[in-house]
Amino acid sequence: MQRVSIRDIKRAVERAIVIVLGTVVILALLLSVVARNRDSIADISLPVAPAGDRSKTEVTATWFGTTTLLFDDGETQILIDGFISRPTLIDYLLRRPVENDIATINFFMNEYRVRRLAAIIPLHSHFDHAMDIGAIANRSSASILGSESSAQIGRGAGVPEDQIVVIGDGTEYQFGQFTVRFLETEHAPIGWRGAVPFAGTIDAPLITPAPVSAWREGGSYAVVISHPTGTALVQSTAGIGRLEELNVDVAFLGVAMLSGLGRDYAERFWQACVTSTGADVVIPIHFDDITQPFGTTELPPRIVDDFKLTVERLLALRQTWDSDAELYLPAFGEPIVLFATSEP
Repeated sequence: MQRVSIRDIKRAVERAIVIVLGTVVILALLLSVVARNRDSIADISLPVAPAGDRSKTEVTATWFGTTTLLFDDGETQILIDGFISRPTLIDYLLRRPVENDIATINFFMNEYRVRRLAAIIPLHSHFDHAMDIGAIANRSSASILGSESSAQIGRGAGVPEDQIVVIGDGTEYQFGQFTVRFLETEHAPIGWRGAVPFAGTIDAPLITPAPVSAWREGGSYAVVISHPTGTALVQSTAGIGRLEELNVDVAFLGVAMLSGLGRDYAERFWQACVTSTGADVVIPIHFDDITQPFGTTELPPRIVDDFKLTVERLLALRQTWDSDAELYLPAFGEPIVLFATSEP
């Protein structure tokens, strides 16, 4: 039997280290190339949604990236989802424990005058929708309205139980002149072989730091936000729900990874959310790169999601089914006029 010397072992270890380091460098270079292969929002062929006039009394919705929307009628504010902290791509890929970015949350609430918040409504409990709902609730008197999983996020953040409301299909709540109604829906089948990523429920208070995988879907909802001056639908994921009996003016549609689900699926999604509801205005959301810092709006790498293709399909579907509907892009942090509540 051949004797193995210390020198042979050292050489083998050195070769293994070189191979590992080389592999890491190659993967880093490939990741860098993939990350740069993305379209620019400036190349998207949609006009920007009309901005609000702060001198008038209007119902507005302000988009803060992904699916976070602030509805405001000048008296009452309602926040859909709550994703201000932004874990990095490495956090996501390695599932490193992450926690709320308190400084950025404080900046968001101060800079955008989130001072009349009545309700925080996470439409499902993935981290990119509900990560910060507890931290925001603790900085306001707003109630969290969501699934039992969303309630566990609030509890993990120490939100008082009387600020947490577990909702169900068809339930309605009144906040000022706003009425919100919840409708069960499906999450977009964007995981492996049509699965839902991070499926399942959150069964105990979610205490941070925790990996992004700890934020389980927990069931998905669409919400109808009604005001005496008009009605809006928010469908934060490209899931297809039963929305046939609705009549809305504006539809906010989460379109993350819709491009990979095919044209037929996109057509069924459009018909469910726009054709059947009669929406006159359609505004895509959840098209941006969720790993970018708060306030930075970039499209994801094309290998992850092709938003340009999604927009081309939506425009074609509008022409086929709802030629009178208007399609707009939201601009980060700019109030979108939904309905005017007084004459100019």
